Amino acid sequence: MEHVARRMWRLFEPVHALIYFAPGSLRDTGDLGPSFWSRYVAQRAAPLGPVPAAVVTAAFGGFAPDRITDALAGVAVPPEVALERRLRGIDMAFRELGGLPDDGSLQEAADLAWEAAQAGEDAGRVLGAANRALPRPGEPHLALWQATTTLREHRGDGHLAALAVHGVSPVGSHVLKVLAGESPERDLRLGRRLPDDAWAAAVARWSPDEAAALHAAVEDATDRAAAGPWTALGPERTARLAELLEPLTAICWTVVPSPNPVGLTR
Repeated sequence: MEHVARRMWRLFEPVHALIYFAPGSLRDTGDLGPSFWSRYVAQRAAPLGPVPAAVVTAAFGGFAPDRITDALAGVAVPPEVALERRLRGIDMAFRELGGLPDDGSLQEAADLAWEAAQAGEDAGRVLGAANRALPRPGEPHLALWQATTTLREHRGDGHLAALAVHGVSPVGSHVLKVLAGESPERDLRLGRRLPDDAWAAAVARWSPDEAAALHAAVEDATDRAAAGPWTALGPERTARLAELLEPLTAICWTVVPSPNPVGLTR
């Protein structure tokens, strides 16, 4: 049976991912920097405040240091402005999607997701904690997006810990993802500037069976580390949030590509 944390991730990750793929969001965050990666790093790192590139590289995981350094060099605004811009961008993304419910279900989903996100354990989870510390936006769709963002960064922090425990390097983590059929190799290698020699070394490190077993172990550890918010919310209200998210997630998949570098397929 699929772990509850994985099931919920499949539902909330596409909501979060709108910020990087929805046309409205891309337009309204265009002044953050000259390139997609400058804008990506500006938005995702904004909750951390003004920190060195090495801290962002460590918090993100899976990116070559020069990718983060170059992206940060192009960021045109301070973190507090990037936080405002990303909310403005996701607001436009939601409004352009259409079909958003006005029967109170969006507010209910926002309340449940926010409660789950606030229940996440912060220890060792830098991006999750930084997002959890942000104030709740007033509009339900913005509160829901911020909650899904906190939940996915909380999960991502736990994923990095699971990779470290299993001795998997940042490049190796992407090799496992590609071998599992979750993400396209070209997009991962180019987008994150993964060196050819490091990629070849990681590919040669494991047999297909070893890679599959290691990938499964890391994902299992990631799910277990991400379970806290759903344990706190309880099975009935978690199931209710899943029910509320399903139609919204389906709408989000109309603009979020599948496959994608996140490793989540529709």
